Amino acid sequence: MIIPLENPVLVHEDFRKQKKTEELQLDNIIPMSKTSSDDDVFLAPEVNAFGRQFRDYADANNERQKSVEEFYKTQHTNQTLDFVKKMRHEYGKLDKMVMNIWECCELLNEVVDESDPDLDEPQIQHLLQSAEAIRKDYPDEDWLHLTALIHDLGKVLTLPQFGGLPQWAVVGDTFPVGCAFDESNIHHKYFMENPDFNNPNYNTKTGIYSEGCGLENVFMSWGHDDYMYLVAKENGSTLPSAGLFIIRYHSFYPLHKAGGYTHLMNEGDKDNLKWLHVFNKYDLYSKSKVQVDVEKAKPYYMSLIKKVRNFTFISFEDE
Repeated sequence: MIIPLENPVLVHEDFRKQKKTEELQLDNIIPMSKTSSDDDVFLAPEVNAFGRQFRDYADANNERQKSVEEFYKTQHTNQTLDFVKKMRHEYGKLDKMVMNIWECCELLNEVVDESDPDLDEPQIQHLLQSAEAIRKDYPDEDWLHLTALIHDLGKVLTLPQFGGLPQWAVVGDTFPVGCAFDESNIHHKYFMENPDFNNPNYNTKTGIYSEGCGLENVFMSWGHDDYMYLVAKENGSTLPSAGLFIIRYHSFYPLHKAGGYTHLMNEGDKDNLKWLHVFNKYDLYSKSKVQVDVEKAKPYYMSLIKKVRNFTFISFEDE
């Protein structure tokens, strides 16, 4: 993917100023845009697309939950530090495919996330549901709309033209490798089969890292989040740091939902986590059976893409 942006137009002035009156807190409070009316504000549903609680992994009698648990057993066993380094080296070359952003979005029609207990819809619907919900509440933050649209595009790694990686190497909750697996990870028991679990170099609280080292210096389990982050970073994206942080850590639920691994964060991470808390509401709770009209939504997102015309994924070509 290649993502040069001709004009850094996607950083809203209010984001730069960080006014005290609009300052985000490290909690679940979601500040809404002043331009949104109460009728337009996105309201999180109480149940997911299957009529159950979101991120409910406890129903052992549910077939969907059984398959999700089996997914995490495989993921937790195989995501080692060596594996992550190998994948980062291979996919950091960004030499798999040339296409534009919208074409990549449409490719996600071929992907269903096996790790997600809340959704079995094609991924392009999830991208648009998230982006459209954010757009309602934050109409002026176009950088956040674009971040929502592209945050999951790395899931194309499951497709043959991108190497056809198994889902355990593409989707699911993410976590640091090279240090102890925190108990905040879902289905933590399966890490006992991971070769790094008993490695004295990796199984302490900090492992190969140091407290406050910053998440940018931490190896995360390999998947679509880290791949998309590499694509954006290596190609000079001018998305704000919060956008890049969202892309890389939106699946890092042990951190942003359970509060694990905070000892590895620096001050910059803490600032960006505020925006990830905002984003998470729309990433998680916008999942529903109510489909977005793709053709109706497309012109707006194409206008954002044109602002970043050369935003290239795995070498995305221009429109």
